[in-house]
Amino acid sequence: MNTQTRIPVLDLTPQLDALWPELNHAIQKVLRSGHYIMGPEVKAFEEEAARYLGVRHAVTCNSGTDALFLALRSLGLGPGDEVITTPFTFFATAEAISHVGATPVFVDVEPESMNLDPRLLERAITARTRAILPVHLFGRPCDLDAILDVAGRHGLKVVEDCAQSLGGRHQGRLTGTLGDAGCFSFFPSKNLGAYGDGGLLATSDDALADTARMLRVHGSRQKYHNEVVGYNSRLDELQAAILRVKLPHLEAWNRSRRRVAENYRRLLAGHPGVRTPAVGEGHVFHQYTIQLGEGTRDRVQARLEEEGISAMVYYPIPCHRLPLYRESHAHVACPVAETLAACVLSLPIWPEMDEETQVTVAHAVLQGASAR
Repeated sequence: MNTQTRIPVLDLTPQLDALWPELNHAIQKVLRSGHYIMGPEVKAFEEEAARYLGVRHAVTCNSGTDALFLALRSLGLGPGDEVITTPFTFFATAEAISHVGATPVFVDVEPESMNLDPRLLERAITARTRAILPVHLFGRPCDLDAILDVAGRHGLKVVEDCAQSLGGRHQGRLTGTLGDAGCFSFFPSKNLGAYGDGGLLATSDDALADTARMLRVHGSRQKYHNEVVGYNSRLDELQAAILRVKLPHLEAWNRSRRRVAENYRRLLAGHPGVRTPAVGEGHVFHQYTIQLGEGTRDRVQARLEEEGISAMVYYPIPCHRLPLYRESHAHVACPVAETLAACVLSLPIWPEMDEETQVTVAHAVLQGASAR
């Protein structure tokens, strides 16, 4: 077995090399400025991000998880409330709901998109339901028209989890701009990544933005005049400066990710045991996630490892089956999510990925899928 990975699941080196002069200048500027927390770089990045998204407010914070938490709390959600969300996502989505004291209600996902199934929403709504929290998983936008329709008819808030979908579009509109709030992550591996943690809440709701800004700095609008128990959730100047260098390149990077995804689709076409994701204009492919035949996933992943190719399983356990929720949600049935957890595999992808590398990956996938 080749113990040294030749092909990582993500390679940030080309991006770093291409932007190094700008990044180095931006970092040096911050270090010499004396402003390290909530300074001019954060203010400028918030303005640029709001302009890119087409919203009135972009409120930065410490992480994508904090963005979700701040959005939910700013909307007034708390104990006794229910929030409908997907079980097939990273734990942070449900965690944010639990953190404000509300109860996550898990609704199954669509087999092809792997996103929240709008057809199942209404039967999950109760007198306690206050919001829907869809996730644009792997960079593929949810069916927001259907979700917003249900939310509108029942008077529910919609908070979009866009941790993996910055730049993704639904019907021409950017994800994170259609609900009451959109929540983004700048974790280094994201399509727009910092070199540390970072997050952002996007909204055109003035009151929501004002509350979120207050909560992120210990519950104060004016220093030393704390109004509520808040949090310390601020984006630092270094990360803001880095994100300002990267943001103008996001659209080009996302186009390149779609190009890579289209190459994968072509290279993997024709095998009955390999299901590839659709390549739509709005999809930004934070991950390139295939579905494999029953019992095939482990064999394919082992084959990739033998060839020195890294691949990841996102996510091996649906949220309603995690130890935290297993007992309280024992009655929950999400068969599609459970099936996906056993068959998905995310292949290497980054904007600068060359076709030769993709051929190597695809060949190993097909070999593993065909083996008996």
